[in-house]
Amino acid sequence: MSGTPVATDAVLKRLRRAQGQLAGVIAMIEAGRDCKDVVTQLAAVSRALDRAGFKIIASGMRDCMNAAEGEQPPLTEEELEKLFLSLA
Repeated sequence: MSGTPVATDAVLKRLRRAQGQLAGVIAMIEAGRDCKDVVTQLAAVSRALDRAGFKIIASGMRDCMNAAEGEQPPLTEEELEKLFLSLA
């Protein structure tokens, strides 16, 4: 992922949080916890992953707008739209 160190740090923080939440979901299932509790935590994992994905896409859009000559070609509008829809 290209982008600013701040954006990368934010994405990594969200992914680590999701990783911890997912480990919690697995432990809940293994312990035979109530379905409602498991689904609630699984929804939290899903939101954390979505937010990380949106942050990655937002960083990519910023990179596209600020792309300098000779660097990697920016994503097209269609490619960005496809990325957003893949998270929907």
